Amino acid sequence: MTTTTEHTMRAVLQDRYGTSSVLRLGQVARPVVGDHEVLVDVRAAGLDRGTEHLMSGKPYAVRLAMGLRRPKNPVPGRDVAGVVVETGSAVTRFAVGDEVYGVAPGSFAEYAVAREAQLAHKPGNLSFAQAAVVPVSAATALRALVDVGRVQPGQSVLVLGASGGVGSYAVQLAKAFGAEVTGVCSTTKTDLVTSLGADHVIDYTRDDFADGTRTYDLVLDIAGNPSIARLRRALTPRGTAVFVGGEDAGVITGMGRQLRGALISPFVKQRLALLVTQERASDYERLTDLIEAGQVTPSLDRTYRLDEVPHAMHQLETGQVRGKVAITLER
Repeated sequence: MTTTTEHTMRAVLQDRYGTSSVLRLGQVARPVVGDHEVLVDVRAAGLDRGTEHLMSGKPYAVRLAMGLRRPKNPVPGRDVAGVVVETGSAVTRFAVGDEVYGVAPGSFAEYAVAREAQLAHKPGNLSFAQAAVVPVSAATALRALVDVGRVQPGQSVLVLGASGGVGSYAVQLAKAFGAEVTGVCSTTKTDLVTSLGADHVIDYTRDDFADGTRTYDLVLDIAGNPSIARLRRALTPRGTAVFVGGEDAGVITGMGRQLRGALISPFVKQRLALLVTQERASDYERLTDLIEAGQVTPSLDRTYRLDEVPHAMHQLETGQVRGKVAITLER
């Protein structure tokens, strides 16, 4: 992404990897669009676990793409919702003034550039703050359930990490697709998971989802903690487990369990599948249909100003977020 010194903007910056303490508010040049890109006047940006990983540089494998010693892009943020103010010469799906949402690297700023293929028109029934917390987390849940998990009506689905960003959407989407849903979370968040529509809620501080009491056709492992043996105990004989997250899966690749699962899967009747991240407009368009139909609603915990991003990220780091949080920009 190229920049010009003609115009500057406020943005959250980081010049090294680390915790939320490395984030600061500053001024940078406003980004310039390429042929297939759109310049978005950012009205809101969402926080997600991926942004936290990019901030911390862990697992270390992310640095191969993002910068070995420091981030190549000093402005963090990915989820975005805003208004198109400029389009590249090859852009055909959007015009100036369109309200959009999707993924724009560097969204913790007043303006951000997004590829046309990673944007969709904003759902008409959502505010910018609500829309900004949809793209990364909801699309991840959608792909885990449909593309990888192959969910079917009537199946039993277990969502580990049901109160988080991806999990809060996974519960709603699984219900929308006709599944019977059980969510796993901590004591303080059982009410949230119930409100999302889960048929059953397991408090992991009191009960074990893999105690043999019940098995599931599909398990979404978003929490990133259980061993493969425990996941398999929770599955039906031909059930599927999808590895969605891995916060505790090692600092090198973050995919230790996922890789072991992929090696085991061909030799057992159960399927252990790995979700590969993708960011595409078609997923956001499908989510728009579900949102406008009232089947999916963003679980927005609260909003923060741009200068409060370090505090918001600290809340995410320490597990204090229920559902999703957004960064809003006043105009």
